[in-house]
Amino acid sequence: MAGAVVGTTPRIVVGVDGSAGARLALEWALAEAVRRGAAVEVLTAFPVDFYWTDAFLLDRGQLDRLRADTEARARALVEELRSEVDGAAELAVDVVVCAGAPAAHLVQQAEDADLLVVGSRGQGAVRSALVGSVALHCAAHARCPVVVVHPTAAATPEPGRVVVGLDDSDHARAALTAAAAEAAALGADLEAVLAYEPPNYWSDYYAVLAPPPGETAAHAQRRGEAIVREVLGDEAAVRVVAVEGHPAPVLMRQAEGARLLVLGSRSRNQLEGVVLGSVALHAVMHAPCPVLVVHPPRTPRPQPAREAAAAAG
Repeated sequence: MAGAVVGTTPRIVVGVDGSAGARLALEWALAEAVRRGAAVEVLTAFPVDFYWTDAFLLDRGQLDRLRADTEARARALVEELRSEVDGAAELAVDVVVCAGAPAAHLVQQAEDADLLVVGSRGQGAVRSALVGSVALHCAAHARCPVVVVHPTAAATPEPGRVVVGLDDSDHARAALTAAAAEAAALGADLEAVLAYEPPNYWSDYYAVLAPPPGETAAHAQRRGEAIVREVLGDEAAVRVVAVEGHPAPVLMRQAEGARLLVLGSRSRNQLEGVVLGSVALHAVMHAPCPVLVVHPPRTPRPQPAREAAAAAG
């Protein structure tokens, strides 16, 4: 297989193992690479956490054979899917084999990639948001956009819809920009979904005191349309939908039958666990279609006044 292409060629990194989810992720990545004209790097990992406790594996040759077998299986899967995905036979594809847990390797390998693609559940994973999930780790920590492909996602007719979660935040605006680009490339309709909570007028005294939190459907609709105009301009072909409810279940319902759900990630924190309540991470585990998680562009941290003065002096 060809080595990784550098320079201006787009680069897609995809993680694979022996699971059905990883197979679908590789198939999705190859089709996307054909559409983008991208090179593909397929990363697979073999476990070594039992190395020092198993006398059989103290022989370095055993580890080399384990690595070779892992690489052979990955290459066989790549060749099988290259023959099934239209146009994939001509792609530049490289296979990278790493020792140890795959999540950190994937994030590092995708440092300067255009896209990182993973399955929603690998081998041995359970149907819950477990700390340590490869998909969750990649969505939270990768610097590039991350697509999580779900094995339960139903096939959708083309061109279909691209759904994006909308609010006033920087990460949601970045997601809107990315969603517009994806919809244009796919020839798909773009649907921006803004979830809102209505005001709760428990008492008539709210009319004379501070108004309760929340907004009306009409106000939410106008707010969503204003955000779209600000980010994409007046001529953007976007259907804005304001839906009452919490963003996570609202977006899961709206994404039924979509080709792609696009969401912004709030942070790249280095916590080892799952950020509970995050809409993006909820979607990574439960969305009914592939999910694209987008990080807002990094901006330099502002210098404190004293540091700036010292540097100037």
